[in-house]
Parts: sequence; C-alpha cells; structure tokens
Amino acid sequence: MLLFRWTVLLLLIAAGVCFAFYVGTGQIRFRNWGVIILKWTVIAALGFFAVLVLERLL
Repeated sequence: MLLFRWTVLLLLIAAGVCFAFYVGTGQIRFRNWGVIILKWTVIAALGFFAVLVLERLL
C-alpha cells in the first residue's frame, strides 16, 4: 500500500519537474516526457484504487 502511494507521489513530482523544464527551456522533449510520466501516474493511481476496492470486497 505504501509502495503505491510513494510511486504515485514520485511520478507526480517527476512530471511536474518535466513540465517546469519545458516552461524554462521550451524544448518539446520535456513536455513529451511529462505527458508520458503523467499517463503512467494515472495508471498507477488506478492500480492503487483497484487494490483499495479489492481489499474492501475481501
């Protein structure tokens, strides 16, 4: 459970850093990395909530 929380938190921080680099430098690659990381953050969060739901059901 704690692993999912830290994973989501670190992915959000990484996406924020990528977007900050994009704003600072204007390089498209940082925006692309930020979008990819944000996508995986959403997937990790959905996995976290799926685990919570499964714990409630069992």
